[in-house]
Amino acid sequence: MSKSGKDMNNSRRNFLVAAGGALAAGGIAAHAPAAAAPELGTAKPAAPSDDIEPFYGLHQSGIATPAQTQTYFAVFDLQTEKVDDVKALLRRWTDVAARLSTGTTDLSPTPAVLKTDSGEALGLGPSRLTLTFGFGAGLFDKAGKDRYGLKSRKPEALIDLPYFNGDQLIDGHTGGDLSVQACANNPQVAFHAVRQLAREAQGIATIRWAQSGFSAQYGDKAPRNLMGFKDGTINPATPIDYDRFVWAGDEGPAWMRGGSYVVARVIRIALEHWDRMDLDYQEQTIGRHKFSGAPLGGAKEADPLDLSAADKDGNPLIPATAHARIAAAQMNDGMQILRRGYSYNNGATFVAERWPPWHQGIEYDAGSLFVCYQRDPRTGFVKIFDKLSKLDAMNQFITHIGSGVFACPPGIAPGGMIGERLFGA
Repeated sequence: MSKSGKDMNNSRRNFLVAAGGALAAGGIAAHAPAAAAPELGTAKPAAPSDDIEPFYGLHQSGIATPAQTQTYFAVFDLQTEKVDDVKALLRRWTDVAARLSTGTTDLSPTPAVLKTDSGEALGLGPSRLTLTFGFGAGLFDKAGKDRYGLKSRKPEALIDLPYFNGDQLIDGHTGGDLSVQACANNPQVAFHAVRQLAREAQGIATIRWAQSGFSAQYGDKAPRNLMGFKDGTINPATPIDYDRFVWAGDEGPAWMRGGSYVVARVIRIALEHWDRMDLDYQEQTIGRHKFSGAPLGGAKEADPLDLSAADKDGNPLIPATAHARIAAAQMNDGMQILRRGYSYNNGATFVAERWPPWHQGIEYDAGSLFVCYQRDPRTGFVKIFDKLSKLDAMNQFITHIGSGVFACPPGIAPGGMIGERLFGA
């Protein structure tokens, strides 16, 4: 990374640390229930460094954290019928996550260590590892059964996503009881962390589905996705934005205040079909210039979307079916979501394209691991994507094959555990 890029990344990190403090002072912490554990905002986080992201704090790390280059998103199904087993697992997961993300990934190569660690991260630093945990609907009730006495505490916002136009969801990439998104600047560090969590879950939970991802992050600039366009240009940026669009408030259960809801979608892209399209067609589909990232009619990536701009014939510069137009906050009552997505590449597989020319054969099994955080999926992802699924010109190149929605509880104080307010700890 260049010196200027590193400075930009450090500046953004400092802003987000300051933003977390402003949010704590501004209201979310004030809503904490009287019986809660010691106020999370008073916990002293680990000192930020170029290689370590704080684990403890008001919010879980890995949400407002500047994005790393690698991710491993894993979803687990609970096998146990005992709530004490679930709590014990979350306690162990908390301890493991704190150890790995705060700098103990670099383990000494001794026989004793290898009895409790799979060993593939020996000699590697933490690489800015973050682990973000979520609770699926199955933690609260499954097949009509209140499994752990938690059904009455299920947030109304933790919905089953509706069927969207064009969905071809695969059961092995959908649903689940517990989620974890591991992010790091080294793919082996991210995968290693999930392996340790899966090892701790033996006899209590098993992996239902998982997807790795990568991103060409550089400084504060939006990365390019596999379609070649910059992705994530417009995101909540200020503490007020995060409070309004990302962090859960007092509209839901007390145990979720300061948390967020994550929607994960595995989206296969027909890259062969896309690569046959000329540049002008691609830009009309997206609504942005490919090289600069600027909206059509603009010059810079950060230029605002001018949805009223027209050409000399009166036609809109950003077409009615362009992805950028339909997803814009102006078209969705001002609503925003925090996109934290990655690209994925699983090699190649047999595919039947859903749009002309309806090619069938071996194609790339690659696309987008779309991950977004929001205050409420009903007014966030569902509101925005319902319109996209019906009108977006990009639909002729993409197919949603995996899906999950999870409630990510607030952050953790030293000595606490993931979701402790849910369980009344």
